[in-house]
Amino acid sequence: MSTYLGCIADDFTGATDLAGLLARSGVQVSLRIGIPKEPPRDTAPFEVIALKCRTAPVDEAVADCRAALAWLRQTGAERFFWKYCSTFDSTPQGNIGPVAEALMADLDTRQTIYCPAFPENGRAIFMGNLFVGREPLAESSMKDHPLTPMRDSNLMRLLAPQVSLPVGLADRLTVAQGADALRAALDRLEAEGIAHVVVDAVANSDLQVIAEACRDMPLMTGGSAVAMPLPALYRASGGLAPDAPGVSIPSLPKAAVLLSGSCSAMTNAQVAQYLASGAPALQLDPLDLAQNGHGAALDWIAAQDLDRAPLVYATADPASVRAAQEKLGRDRAGTIVEEALAACAVVARDRGARRFVVAGGETSGAVTQALGVDRLDIGPEIAPGVPWTYCDSNGSRIALALKSGNFGAAGFFTDALGVS
Repeated sequence: MSTYLGCIADDFTGATDLAGLLARSGVQVSLRIGIPKEPPRDTAPFEVIALKCRTAPVDEAVADCRAALAWLRQTGAERFFWKYCSTFDSTPQGNIGPVAEALMADLDTRQTIYCPAFPENGRAIFMGNLFVGREPLAESSMKDHPLTPMRDSNLMRLLAPQVSLPVGLADRLTVAQGADALRAALDRLEAEGIAHVVVDAVANSDLQVIAEACRDMPLMTGGSAVAMPLPALYRASGGLAPDAPGVSIPSLPKAAVLLSGSCSAMTNAQVAQYLASGAPALQLDPLDLAQNGHGAALDWIAAQDLDRAPLVYATADPASVRAAQEKLGRDRAGTIVEEALAACAVVARDRGARRFVVAGGETSGAVTQALGVDRLDIGPEIAPGVPWTYCDSNGSRIALALKSGNFGAAGFFTDALGVS
């Protein structure tokens, strides 16, 4: 069937986050790993393309996203969503704004919105300022992010250097008045030449209002949560068939492996809790990997009882991360870890692992690439924004949980193994 909504995500965990929330509708969601090489066929009502462009050079990120848009337009989709992190991970150069502006140009639309709010995960926007729990973004753990340190909480100030057209705000007072009032406010801003509009949201009810007001925009942008109401709205309008297909969930063996490359505060807590359970675990040291390679890690995973779900992790505190980056360089330190974890995933698969829990967007990209995965079907959620997904790898059906660093509660790893 033709696709109703086409989505582009700037990393792999963000893509599964978005796909999982859309799948709450019960409608089939297909997640493509990278830009598909073949023309569209057997497409789902909701198609999501996962890219690895959050921290790529701006020109490269824009080119990849434009290519993804071109493929999605071939599916028949006329509405599109540009998904980035709920903590607005970017630098003054991009890539959130430049990609949005390029997609707007390709779609010949004069305005889009920005709403990274995700109330279920503690992300709220008030008067244009993004909060992580009760902390302003720039006072949260994101201020020390190794790739995109967030040193300002105001989304308009963060966005303005990234775009060439004017930036504005639709504040919470407007959103509280309902969808018609928000739509009218957006129309007024468009008439004033405001192309990029940050929209406040502090609760799920605000997301409903925003989605209703913006559902017919050619392009929406934001975190995954603002897209969550769209399936029901599309059904109510008659655009999405009531009998749209769902997804089947396979029965898989118990054998599993956990791979963690994220160094976020939440992933550190999740690793600590899993270690306390007594599960087998191996910590990777980037400096050791740089000197000796990852052969020892592969030997370790090959010797494990995969029914006990061993953990291989490079998760560490910010000071340790900085120390490794100072000695190896930021990019090399990350790449070394990603390559080791991806190689561990292949060894585990070849020894019978059929369930993989992966923490970290860059790590998830490396693991899915190593496993030869190019399409995922979305299954049940483990935590808000983190679903199990199903795919084929080397002739076997496997399950992947691709977790953004900050998502999930402290017990996420154990919770994940209990859901699939």
